[in-house]
Amino acid sequence: MALMGKPLESFLSSLSTPRKASARVALVDIHEPVRGLLADCFRHFRIESVPMTHNAADRLKREKFEACVINLGSEAEKVMEAARSSPSNSRMVIYGLGGTAQDAMRYSRLGINAMFNEPVERPTAMKLVRATQMLVVHEFRRYVRVPVITEVSITCADGRRFAATSKEISSGGMSLKSNEDVAVGAQVEVSFALLTLPRTWVRGVVSWRGKSVFGVRFDPNDDRRIQIKNWVEAYLET
Repeated sequence: MALMGKPLESFLSSLSTPRKASARVALVDIHEPVRGLLADCFRHFRIESVPMTHNAADRLKREKFEACVINLGSEAEKVMEAARSSPSNSRMVIYGLGGTAQDAMRYSRLGINAMFNEPVERPTAMKLVRATQMLVVHEFRRYVRVPVITEVSITCADGRRFAATSKEISSGGMSLKSNEDVAVGAQVEVSFALLTLPRTWVRGVVSWRGKSVFGVRFDPNDDRRIQIKNWVEAYLET
């Protein structure tokens, strides 16, 4: 009976021992009750939340974090610049809070990855954390797309031009948000810049279309896509 009890004791002990957090996310200038809500969402995926209300820029220069949620207030740009200039946090996942994707365009050079739109509701917040948590915890083999918000210029084969907002990018294509009418199969050229990636142009084809969103598959014969592929691989390996 003693031998039978050992495995049971070990099993029960493992249940009572909390799992160690796999990553840390800084919550910068996020106030209650939103701070508690976001902390619960990240905790679900074993990501520890660290509230910051003072000296956030200095801490992000000195301490290692895998992600941060930044209130897009007056200090947001300073905090993001501190994170992106830090060797240990330059590739961290940055979530914006307090605006729309258009508001995030002001910080596109600093690479906001995703937005928590206000009012923050648990189901939508959990959905966003679930969609990005593999990138936060560095499970890159299961996450080959990089969520990032930046302005993208689209040129259609008929000469029409319009602006869209990126949602995710991979070495093979990207998803974008726009209300423009663009048909599946349309030939386009996209142009954008990302953090350390200078402005790049690449041909592609619209591969799918949804409500206010569409996907572009890069032309495999366009050698300019190699720059994008190298950037994505470097981002995931850092």
